Amino acid sequence: MTQNGDPYENALAERMNRILKDEFGLGATLPNKKLAIPLTEQAVDLYNNRRPHLSLGMKTPQQVHKKSRPLEATGTI
Repeated sequence: MTQNGDPYENALAERMNRILKDEFGLGATLPNKKLAIPLTEQAVDLYNNRRPHLSLGMKTPQQVHKKSRPLEATGTI
């Protein structure tokens, strides 16, 4: 949500909301929060881990994230 309520100020969040509604069926009013939470979590998981993105060269965000930030072994957890 933007401070002054203008969706053009937060286009990324608005795009994500549209994808959640249009592609993952979260546009309908859900009966309760107990049902909404797991459905939203599942949609976000699909979006980040299984849905290829044209802007990412048909890779998932998770694939791009893993390649861009290699983990360094520090010997500690």
